[in-house]
Amino acid sequence: MLIIPIKEGENIDRALKRYKRKFDKTGVKRSLNSRKEFTKPSIVKRAQVQKAQYVQGLRDQEAI
Repeated sequence: MLIIPIKEGENIDRALKRYKRKFDKTGVKRSLNSRKEFTKPSIVKRAQVQKAQYVQGLRDQEAI
């Protein structure tokens, strides 16, 4: 359970924003989505390779 201390006179929107940021960092939602269905290891590896190629392409473009 996440605990977000709220300071005296702090805006509720700001506290909610801090809560959302902290929740995203825990990765709970991502892990739940990944457990919904089984993904073959070959598919996971292929996605990692494609992402690495994309990032490398961006770095190559930046260097030019």
